[in-house]
Amino acid sequence: MRILPFVAAVALLATPALAQERKIAELRGLDKVTARISTIEAVIDQPVRFGALEIVVRSCNKRPPEEPPEVGAFLEITERRPGSDPTKVFSGWMFASSPALNALENPVYDVWVIDCKARAPGK
Repeated sequence: MRILPFVAAVALLATPALAQERKIAELRGLDKVTARISTIEAVIDQPVRFGALEIVVRSCNKRPPEEPPEVGAFLEITERRPGSDPTKVFSGWMFASSPALNALENPVYDVWVIDCKARAPGK
């Protein structure tokens, strides 16, 4: 049995269980013009399209069942309109429990995090 130094042991005990990294982020998107809501499954580091938005999920974490529920994802969202240069409209963490805390501010689209999954889309 290894004995941890006192400081490391205290830090380990004080730290809550680490969130589990997942491979799929489940997002919800709202097109405000058509009032259509879409569910988007995005694989980590693979761009997906939602209207004029290109969404890349860099990380998706979900707390283990024994912890208070929380899902967080780091998203990079770029708006790609024909005839204009791509514009980065969002880069940061979004949390399922607080969608308004760090939200995408766009006149046409809303995007928020729903869940993180370990399975591949469509399976």
